[in-house]
Amino acid sequence: MSDLDSQVPYWDGVAATKTFTHPLHLPWLDGSAGTGAAGEHAAILDYGCGYGRAMEELARHGFDRLTGVDTSPGMIDRARALHPALRFATLDAPPRSPFPDAEFDVALLLAVLTCVPGDAAQRQLIAELHRVLRPGGLLYVSDLPLQDDERNRTRYRAEAERFGTYGVFETSDGAVCRHHTRAWLDTLLTGFDTVATRTVPLRTMNGGQATGLQILVRKPAP
Repeated sequence: MSDLDSQVPYWDGVAATKTFTHPLHLPWLDGSAGTGAAGEHAAILDYGCGYGRAMEELARHGFDRLTGVDTSPGMIDRARALHPALRFATLDAPPRSPFPDAEFDVALLLAVLTCVPGDAAQRQLIAELHRVLRPGGLLYVSDLPLQDDERNRTRYRAEAERFGTYGVFETSDGAVCRHHTRAWLDTLLTGFDTVATRTVPLRTMNGGQATGLQILVRKPAP
């Protein structure tokens, strides 16, 4: 069982109650920030879409080729109930998705790596997104770097031996999460070209304050 499906019971259990907050910077996707995105008619994959929050926002702004996938049937059920006009599917064998090579112009990975604590599982996930993106396609990553506050530093130290990676910890309600060094994220995205980065204040799914890191990268053309 991979990191990507080992926590499905947790996500099914909280599917009706969690609120996700990582913001979308729409200029990165509509091309107005000079990113060269394909605009409103881009084929966009939201990998780890949860209950469809980001897809609903994109639909409101005119994006019309949206697909959301998640490992949690509970999250997908909530997404379909909230957004019946949008396209959602449950992943049966993550990180593999059912899509052909070069199917999408953009892939979103919003607060997903934090839910995948292992190095190997993260590499497999990024490789899968590289596969389904067309050459020149964009990957939009929003995740959590290592935080500087004492609460987080304490739990990083306390759980480093248990999990084998500094930054991996278990939340009070039972999720195993990971906060990342920038060096690791750069290593993970080696197969892409960096387009833009930004930091954003946000609230975690359990209501804590945090600093998020957003990275926009491009799959190189052959």
